[in-house]
Amino acid sequence: MSNKILVAGAGGFIGGHLVAELLKRGHKDIRAVDIKPFDEWYQHFPQVENLQFDLQLKDVCEQSAKGVAEVYNLAADMGGMGFIELNRGLCMLSVLINTHLLMAARDAGAKRFFYSSSACVYNAEKQTDPGVTGLREEDAYPAMPEDGYGWEKLFSERMCRHFMEDFGLTTRVARFHNVYGPNGTYDGGREKAPAAICRKVITAKLTGKHEIEIWGTGEQTRSFMYIDDCITGIDKIFRSENVTFPINLGSAEKVSINQLVDMVEDIAGIKLKRHYKLDAPKGVNGRNSDNTLIKKTLHWEPDTSLRAGMEKTYAWIYDQIKGK
Repeated sequence: MSNKILVAGAGGFIGGHLVAELLKRGHKDIRAVDIKPFDEWYQHFPQVENLQFDLQLKDVCEQSAKGVAEVYNLAADMGGMGFIELNRGLCMLSVLINTHLLMAARDAGAKRFFYSSSACVYNAEKQTDPGVTGLREEDAYPAMPEDGYGWEKLFSERMCRHFMEDFGLTTRVARFHNVYGPNGTYDGGREKAPAAICRKVITAKLTGKHEIEIWGTGEQTRSFMYIDDCITGIDKIFRSENVTFPINLGSAEKVSINQLVDMVEDIAGIKLKRHYKLDAPKGVNGRNSDNTLIKKTLHWEPDTSLRAGMEKTYAWIYDQIKGK
């Protein structure tokens, strides 16, 4: 029986960390696929089968899934709020990736399929208050997700469910809450808040221009999950027998964007004058992960403190910028 593993989106931030972890655990038969040229992959491992493919195409997904036992779908056209609010059509086209991968996995006889969903599936009416309580899994319905990106994620969740029910393909779905850490995007427009704030603070420190632009009022709240917790959570969810439904994978440590800036300033040993860009994309006013279900089913939750994760992230981004 084949034990080949397909990692779709392997050239991305989370996909690169996942391939690294699979190698660390002794998996050797890995097929890594991403649309980006190899020199743009965040992590590249020559000992695995690396393919530069556009997974929106059905025949490409069939070729990628040939002979595989397990599929991790982390591939999507996405980024931070600045990207997804301005590229809704592009984000929705990612539905082709999951649709064609599900079909290819089914036809190839794969045993398990993982889909990376997002907290952007949650009903916007439950995220209007910065003091929001944690979002529970059932809060995705009645449906009113983030326009574009969130709708694509919610639809793809349903496809995973029905492929399991109709075709017997074991699917697992995790709703990621703002993953951050080293070896990821920190500039160019697709970066998320932790990396963007690190970059801005580092640039201010290195240039001596002690100012920072913050999108929105800075009072909007989020939780942020360190990449190591994300990879651990993916494995636990993927291997579980009882998590047959979409489940939160995120930290329950809620902070405002202003508090996050405070933290990065403290790490950098600097204070900056703040300018608030009130017309910039900022997403919902409040979002946090309710981890009741993951603790109940897996007896675990992401537990890396935001401070510890941000210190590592800041150090990595500092080295990247300093080395340019």
